[in-house]
Amino acid sequence: MSDSTSLIERNKVFEYVRTMLGDGMVEVELDPKHYEIALTRALTRYRQRSPNAVEESYSFLELIQDQNEYRLPDEIIEVQSVFRRAIGSRSGLGAGGTLFEPFNLAYTNTYLLSGTMMGGLATYELFAGYQKLVGRMFGSFIEFKWKPTSHTLNILQRPFAQGEQILIKSHNYRPDFVLLTDIYAKQWLYDYTLAVCKQQLGQARSKFGSIAGPGSSITLNGSALLAEAKEELAALDKELETYIAGGTGYSFVIG
Repeated sequence: MSDSTSLIERNKVFEYVRTMLGDGMVEVELDPKHYEIALTRALTRYRQRSPNAVEESYSFLELIQDQNEYRLPDEIIEVQSVFRRAIGSRSGLGAGGTLFEPFNLAYTNTYLLSGTMMGGLATYELFAGYQKLVGRMFGSFIEFKWKPTSHTLNILQRPFAQGEQILIKSHNYRPDFVLLTDIYAKQWLYDYTLAVCKQQLGQARSKFGSIAGPGSSITLNGSALLAEAKEELAALDKELETYIAGGTGYSFVIG
């Protein structure tokens, strides 16, 4: 599903670029591989410069007994935290500890607020903080080392149980088709691809100032295309700096 969607969105970019270059009215000498390279360059540039190119996600990893090193998918670019599903339990699949779901403490609400004498929101907050503190002290938060070049996660505790599931909080690259449909990133990627295609055409056409025609020589616009491409690429890079193409934006600055 995602592959077909990605292909459809990429073809929309190529059709936009061909139309903007005047295809149908004049001959555009670019081959399909030139459009592919231009779009790849646009996506790479966007992922290098824009925080809108990544998203926060959570995933589960099943540990293997006595194995500390795990290869994660290429889409994961940074691991922020690793959690165990139980407090202080290393003997089985959550056995021997109080269940600790850092993102869902609904069971605590049920436990504390089910009766009239169990306490109010203050008791709930204190108990939730108690669980988090106990988890931090007794093994719910797992120490790790992340190697971004090899996408390898090293667990700094030897897994004693086979099949224990841990929760990974990470930053992932947003897929290409998601960026190409994003309301902020879409137009930037279209325009950057167009500018790179102009650059490629300009480099090819500037090798010859003119070509022979039936009546007289025909002047090529290689230099003009290169100048346009340079100006447009600089403007698009500026848009990334000012978060026009999406991102977290600026916070308050004092001083």
